[in-house]
Amino acid sequence: MTVVLHSPPHEEGSSLSLRLWTEDDIPELIDAYRDPVMRQWTRFHVNDEQDARRWVDLQRKGWNDGDRLSFAVMESRAENGRPRLVANVVLKGFVVGGDSAEVGYWTARAARGQGIAGRALELLTIWTFERFATQGLECLRLLHQVDNYASCRVAQKTSYVLEEIIPARPPFPNDGHVHIRRAHQS
Repeated sequence: MTVVLHSPPHEEGSSLSLRLWTEDDIPELIDAYRDPVMRQWTRFHVNDEQDARRWVDLQRKGWNDGDRLSFAVMESRAENGRPRLVANVVLKGFVVGGDSAEVGYWTARAARGQGIAGRALELLTIWTFERFATQGLECLRLLHQVDNYASCRVAQKTSYVLEEIIPARPPFPNDGHVHIRRAHQS
């Protein structure tokens, strides 16, 4: 199922926007993955241009297959007007007629502590329910390791409620939190 993006999610009156990933993002993507904190929490690591191209291709394939809808989160820079890559948000595992899917995100080092992850996740959440609730989507899950306190705060600030703690399983070494948000909450 190919998903067509007619109108990317955006925040009214804000410098924050979501768009599809492009090859132009490769240098900033490589730079984002140089951060050891981000590498600690992500499974796929980008070390060089080849890895970055593979990562961008994976995002395109997800859109073509309809099972991984990933957005580059961009913030316009006041000083030069050029947008910069600040984060990634993704909807994973949705199938038409299915009642749940998973969301995920990461934030580039320079953008942390500014509320960008929460704002981007909220944009993705609203867009997802508007786009897919009529196709059966009722619930979004957000998973993170229990020691990822920043992700827990983002989940709480965006009304994802802690539902359960799940045991560690590879590749994750620690137990995890499962937060959920239901369509009727949006």
